[in-house]
Amino acid sequence: MANIELIATTLLGMESLASREIKSLGYNNVKVENGRVIFKGDEQALCRGNLWLRTAERLLLKIGEFTALTFDELFEGTKSLPWHKWIPENATFPVKGYSLKSKLFSVPDCQAIIKKAVVEKLKTRYKKQWFEENGPLYPIRFSIMKDRVTLMLDTSGESLHKRGYRQVSNETPLRETLAAAMIMLSDWRYDRPLIDPFCGSGTIPIE
Repeated sequence: MANIELIATTLLGMESLASREIKSLGYNNVKVENGRVIFKGDEQALCRGNLWLRTAERLLLKIGEFTALTFDELFEGTKSLPWHKWIPENATFPVKGYSLKSKLFSVPDCQAIIKKAVVEKLKTRYKKQWFEENGPLYPIRFSIMKDRVTLMLDTSGESLHKRGYRQVSNETPLRETLAAAMIMLSDWRYDRPLIDPFCGSGTIPIE
């Protein structure tokens, strides 16, 4: 099984809870940063994380990281990464991301260059010049912070706070991940009563 690096993104202030959850799943190589928790695991960690992390918003698979001060460096750094190991021939792979405090500040330009570099890499693997992108979705995410580029695949699809049980909701319901965090911080246990007299859409009792 692969030893891969995963990034669980969280709401600010919930990183320690997500770290605790990740460790409870058996992954102890954990690093906490602002808005995210980084850990290592195998392919099963992708599935287990998406299924069982209650306080994470998304689970990203880190493909690589490098410094880029120019668009040429961004292109070559992106192209050098093993995209073919994760993205199949018919995949749809849109690119989204952000840039902060970096020389490469134009997000649309960075999106276009990263997309082109990934295509060039896949051309060498699949021996074709054009990709229809009519298959499963493999969203590419990038962050550029102080000229350091991190490239990832989004393994979650819709945000993990969308549990699937709320088809219709009232106005501005409490986010499910935040409700789960509140329950964890309250130290509630199954043998204790839980009272929520102003339950609204019922997010806290459900969580």
